[in-house]
Amino acid sequence: MELKKLTLNDSSIAYIDKGEGKPIVLLHGFCGGSGYWEHVIPALSTDYRVIAPDLPGHGQSNPLKGKSTIENIADQMKNLLDQLSLSEVTMFGHSLGGYITLAFAEKYGGKLNGYSLIHSTAFPDSEEAKKGRQANIEKVNQSGIYSLIDGLVPKLFSPVNQDENYVGTAMEIGYSTSAEGAIDALNAMKDRPDRNRVLETSEVPVLLIAGEQDQIIPTEKTFSVSKANIKHSLIKDSGHMSMYENPLDLISEIQGYLSTI
Repeated sequence: MELKKLTLNDSSIAYIDKGEGKPIVLLHGFCGGSGYWEHVIPALSTDYRVIAPDLPGHGQSNPLKGKSTIENIADQMKNLLDQLSLSEVTMFGHSLGGYITLAFAEKYGGKLNGYSLIHSTAFPDSEEAKKGRQANIEKVNQSGIYSLIDGLVPKLFSPVNQDENYVGTAMEIGYSTSAEGAIDALNAMKDRPDRNRVLETSEVPVLLIAGEQDQIIPTEKTFSVSKANIKHSLIKDSGHMSMYENPLDLISEIQGYLSTI
Protein backbone atom coordinates (compact mmCIF):
# COMPACT_ATOMS: atom_id res chain seq x y z
CA MET A 1 0.00 0.00 0.00
CA GLU A 2 1.17 3.52 -0.77
CA LEU A 3 2.80 5.40 2.08
CA LYS A 4 2.45 9.15 2.41
CA LYS A 5 4.83 11.31 4.44
CA LEU A 6 4.59 14.42 6.59
CA THR A 7 7.16 16.31 8.64
CA LEU A 8 6.01 16.94 12.19
CA ASN A 9 8.26 18.70 14.72
CA ASP A 10 11.38 18.00 12.61
CA SER A 11 10.53 14.28 12.41
CA SER A 12 9.21 12.57 9.29
CA ILE A 13 6.20 10.30 9.72
CA ALA A 14 4.98 7.81 7.12
CA TYR A 15 1.38 6.64 7.01
CA ILE A 16 -1.26 4.87 4.95
CA ASP A 17 -4.38 6.93 4.19
CA LYS A 18 -7.01 4.85 2.41
CA GLY A 19 -10.78 5.04 1.94
CA GLU A 20 -13.46 7.59 2.70
CA GLY A 21 -15.94 8.08 5.52
CA LYS A 22 -15.57 8.35 9.28
CA PRO A 23 -11.84 8.26 10.14
CA ILE A 24 -10.28 5.40 12.06
CA VAL A 25 -6.64 5.17 13.17
CA LEU A 26 -4.69 1.90 13.41
CA LEU A 27 -1.56 1.92 15.59
CA HIS A 28 0.75 -1.09 15.27
CA GLY A 29 2.81 -2.83 17.92
CA PHE A 30 6.49 -2.83 18.90
CA CYS A 31 8.86 -3.42 15.98
CA GLY A 32 5.87 -3.51 13.66
CA GLY A 33 4.67 -1.11 11.01
CA SER A 34 1.68 0.03 9.05
CA GLY A 35 2.14 -3.15 6.98
CA TYR A 36 0.83 -5.15 9.94
CA TRP A 37 -2.66 -4.10 8.83
CA GLU A 38 -2.37 -5.28 5.20
CA HIS A 39 -5.16 -7.87 5.64
CA VAL A 40 -7.38 -5.50 7.63
CA ILE A 41 -7.26 -2.20 5.76
CA PRO A 42 -8.90 -3.37 2.49
CA ALA A 43 -12.04 -4.51 4.32
CA LEU A 44 -12.27 -1.47 6.60
CA SER A 45 -11.48 1.12 3.93
CA THR A 46 -14.62 0.25 1.96
CA ASP A 47 -16.67 2.11 4.60
CA TYR A 48 -14.15 4.21 6.54
CA ARG A 49 -11.13 6.42 6.04
CA VAL A 50 -8.27 4.40 7.48
CA ILE A 51 -5.11 6.12 8.77
CA ALA A 52 -2.28 3.71 9.66
CA PRO A 53 1.04 5.36 10.58
CA ASP A 54 4.46 3.90 11.06
CA LEU A 55 5.18 4.79 14.69
CA PRO A 56 8.32 6.86 15.41
CA GLY A 57 11.51 4.93 14.66
CA HIS A 58 9.52 2.17 12.95
CA GLY A 59 9.14 1.50 9.24
CA GLN A 60 9.75 4.72 7.32
CA SER A 61 9.09 7.12 10.22
CA ASN A 62 11.99 8.85 11.93
CA PRO A 63 12.56 8.57 15.68
CA LEU A 64 11.33 11.47 17.80
CA LYS A 65 13.76 14.21 18.73
CA GLY A 66 14.79 14.01 22.38
CA LYS A 67 13.46 11.49 24.90
CA SER A 68 10.74 9.21 23.59
CA THR A 69 7.87 8.41 25.95
CA ILE A 70 4.45 6.88 25.41
CA GLU A 71 3.02 10.34 26.06
CA ASN A 72 5.32 11.99 23.49
CA ILE A 73 4.33 9.43 20.87
CA ALA A 74 0.67 10.15 21.66
CA ASP A 75 1.46 13.84 21.13
CA GLN A 76 2.94 12.98 17.72
CA MET A 77 -0.22 11.09 16.78
CA LYS A 78 -2.25 14.15 17.79
CA ASN A 79 0.00 16.30 15.59
CA LEU A 80 -0.61 13.92 12.69
CA LEU A 81 -4.38 14.12 13.12
CA ASP A 82 -4.19 17.91 13.32
CA GLN A 83 -2.19 18.04 10.08
CA LEU A 84 -4.84 15.87 8.44
CA SER A 85 -7.59 18.16 9.84
CA LEU A 86 -9.22 15.28 11.70
CA SER A 87 -11.08 16.57 14.75
CA GLU A 88 -12.51 13.22 15.91
CA VAL A 89 -11.44 9.63 15.21
CA THR A 90 -11.83 6.08 16.47
CA MET A 91 -8.41 4.71 17.48
CA PHE A 92 -7.30 1.07 17.52
CA GLY A 93 -4.00 0.21 19.18
CA HIS A 94 -2.20 -3.11 18.91
CA SER A 95 0.15 -3.91 21.82
CA LEU A 96 2.50 -0.86 21.98
CA GLY A 97 -0.13 0.93 19.92
CA GLY A 98 -2.60 0.23 22.72
CA TYR A 99 -0.34 1.89 25.28
CA ILE A 100 -0.24 4.94 23.01
CA THR A 101 -4.00 4.81 22.53
CA LEU A 102 -4.57 4.93 26.30
CA ALA A 103 -2.16 7.85 26.67
CA PHE A 104 -3.98 9.60 23.81
CA ALA A 105 -7.35 8.95 25.49
CA GLU A 106 -5.98 10.40 28.72
CA LYS A 107 -4.59 13.57 27.10
CA TYR A 108 -6.89 14.11 24.13
CA GLY A 109 -10.09 12.28 24.98
CA GLY A 110 -12.16 14.91 23.22
CA LYS A 111 -10.72 13.77 19.89
CA LEU A 112 -11.95 10.19 20.34
CA ASN A 113 -15.48 8.92 19.74
CA GLY A 114 -14.24 5.50 20.80
CA TYR A 115 -11.08 3.43 21.07
CA SER A 116 -9.86 -0.15 21.18
CA LEU A 117 -6.95 -2.08 22.67
CA ILE A 118 -5.93 -5.07 20.55
CA HIS A 119 -3.70 -7.58 22.39
CA SER A 120 -2.70 -4.80 24.78
CA THR A 121 -3.15 -3.84 28.43
CA ALA A 122 -3.66 -0.87 30.71
CA PHE A 123 -1.28 -2.37 33.28
CA PRO A 124 2.32 -1.16 33.55
CA ASP A 125 5.30 -3.45 33.16
CA SER A 126 6.06 -5.77 36.06
CA GLU A 127 9.56 -5.63 37.51
CA GLU A 128 10.37 -8.82 35.61
CA ALA A 129 9.10 -7.28 32.37
CA LYS A 130 11.19 -4.16 32.96
CA LYS A 131 14.28 -6.34 33.30
CA GLY A 132 13.33 -7.98 30.01
CA ARG A 133 13.04 -4.58 28.31
CA GLN A 134 16.50 -3.65 29.60
CA ALA A 135 17.95 -6.94 28.38
CA ASN A 136 16.51 -6.27 24.93
CA ILE A 137 18.00 -2.77 24.93
CA GLU A 138 21.40 -4.33 25.63
CA LYS A 139 20.79 -6.92 22.90
CA VAL A 140 20.10 -4.20 20.31
CA ASN A 141 23.15 -2.23 21.43
CA GLN A 142 25.39 -5.27 21.23
CA SER A 143 23.97 -7.29 18.33
CA GLY A 144 21.67 -5.00 16.36
CA ILE A 145 18.00 -5.08 15.41
CA TYR A 146 18.09 -8.40 13.53
CA SER A 147 19.01 -10.30 16.68
CA LEU A 148 16.08 -8.76 18.55
CA ILE A 149 13.56 -9.47 15.80
CA ASP A 150 14.70 -13.07 15.28
CA GLY A 151 14.03 -13.82 18.93
CA LEU A 152 10.89 -11.72 19.31
CA VAL A 153 8.59 -12.31 16.35
CA PRO A 154 8.02 -16.10 16.56
CA LYS A 155 6.80 -15.64 20.16
CA LEU A 156 4.12 -13.22 18.96
CA PHE A 157 2.31 -16.02 17.15
CA SER A 158 0.48 -18.93 18.71
CA PRO A 159 2.54 -22.16 18.66
CA VAL A 160 -0.07 -23.62 16.29
CA ASN A 161 0.09 -20.61 13.95
CA GLN A 162 3.75 -20.57 12.98
CA ASP A 163 2.95 -20.03 9.30
CA GLU A 164 6.22 -19.24 7.55
CA ASN A 165 4.66 -16.59 5.33
CA TYR A 166 3.05 -14.66 8.16
CA VAL A 167 6.00 -14.98 10.54
CA GLY A 168 8.39 -14.11 7.74
CA THR A 169 6.37 -11.05 6.78
CA ALA A 170 6.28 -9.83 10.38
CA MET A 171 10.03 -10.36 10.65
CA GLU A 172 10.71 -8.36 7.48
CA ILE A 173 8.59 -5.52 8.84
CA GLY A 174 10.49 -5.76 12.12
CA TYR A 175 13.86 -5.50 10.40
CA SER A 176 12.85 -2.04 9.14
CA THR A 177 12.75 -0.76 12.72
CA SER A 178 15.77 1.40 13.46
CA ALA A 179 17.94 0.44 16.42
CA GLU A 180 17.27 3.89 17.90
CA GLY A 181 13.53 3.46 17.39
CA ALA A 182 13.51 0.05 19.08
CA ILE A 183 15.50 1.30 22.07
CA ASP A 184 13.30 4.39 22.38
CA ALA A 185 10.17 2.23 22.36
CA LEU A 186 11.61 -0.23 24.89
CA ASN A 187 12.40 2.60 27.29
CA ALA A 188 8.98 4.16 26.74
CA MET A 189 7.18 0.88 27.45
CA LYS A 190 9.35 0.19 30.49
CA ASP A 191 8.50 3.57 32.02
CA ARG A 192 4.78 3.73 31.24
CA PRO A 193 2.33 4.08 34.16
CA ASP A 194 -0.77 2.12 35.08
CA ARG A 195 -3.66 3.45 32.97
CA ASN A 196 -6.54 1.29 34.20
CA ARG A 197 -7.98 4.53 35.53
CA VAL A 198 -8.38 5.71 31.94
CA LEU A 199 -10.53 2.69 31.16
CA GLU A 200 -12.49 3.08 34.39
CA THR A 201 -13.38 6.71 33.64
CA SER A 202 -13.90 6.47 29.87
CA GLU A 203 -17.43 7.25 28.75
CA VAL A 204 -17.01 6.51 25.03
CA PRO A 205 -17.46 2.97 23.64
CA VAL A 206 -14.34 0.86 24.23
CA LEU A 207 -13.43 -2.46 22.62
CA LEU A 208 -10.90 -4.75 24.34
CA ILE A 209 -9.64 -7.58 22.12
CA ALA A 210 -7.55 -10.49 23.42
CA GLY A 211 -6.06 -13.50 21.70
CA GLU A 212 -7.12 -16.89 23.05
CA GLN A 213 -3.52 -18.16 22.79
CA ASP A 214 -1.62 -14.92 23.37
CA GLN A 215 1.75 -15.72 24.98
CA ILE A 216 2.66 -12.04 25.44
CA ILE A 217 -0.38 -10.48 27.14
CA PRO A 218 -2.80 -12.91 28.83
CA THR A 219 -6.53 -12.36 28.53
CA GLU A 220 -7.00 -11.16 32.11
CA LYS A 221 -4.44 -8.39 31.54
CA THR A 222 -6.45 -7.13 28.57
CA PHE A 223 -9.89 -7.54 30.16
CA SER A 224 -8.89 -5.54 33.24
CA VAL A 225 -12.00 -3.35 33.50
CA SER A 226 -15.66 -4.29 33.06
CA LYS A 227 -18.24 -1.56 32.41
CA ALA A 228 -21.38 -1.14 30.34
CA ASN A 229 -19.49 0.81 27.66
CA ILE A 230 -16.59 -1.65 27.45
CA LYS A 231 -16.88 -4.75 25.27
CA HIS A 232 -14.59 -7.76 25.76
CA SER A 233 -13.85 -9.80 22.62
CA LEU A 234 -11.80 -12.99 22.52
CA ILE A 235 -10.28 -13.98 19.17
CA LYS A 236 -10.17 -17.75 18.84
CA ASP A 237 -7.16 -19.53 17.35
CA SER A 238 -4.96 -16.47 17.77
CA GLY A 239 -1.91 -15.42 19.69
CA HIS A 240 -0.67 -11.82 19.82
CA MET A 241 -1.10 -11.25 16.07
CA SER A 242 -4.74 -11.75 15.13
CA MET A 243 -4.30 -9.42 12.14
CA TYR A 244 -2.34 -12.33 10.61
CA GLU A 245 -3.57 -15.35 12.54
CA ASN A 246 -7.31 -14.74 12.33
CA PRO A 247 -7.93 -11.52 10.38
CA LEU A 248 -11.53 -12.36 9.46
CA ASP A 249 -12.62 -12.56 13.10
CA LEU A 250 -10.62 -9.44 13.96
CA ILE A 251 -12.24 -7.52 11.09
CA SER A 252 -15.68 -8.76 12.16
CA GLU A 253 -15.13 -7.57 15.74
CA ILE A 254 -13.88 -4.16 14.56
CA GLN A 255 -16.75 -3.71 12.09
CA GLY A 256 -19.36 -4.74 14.66
CA TYR A 257 -17.91 -2.27 17.16
CA LEU A 258 -17.73 0.57 14.62
CA SER A 259 -21.37 0.02 13.67
CA THR A 260 -22.37 1.03 17.22
CA ILE A 261 -20.53 4.38 17.20
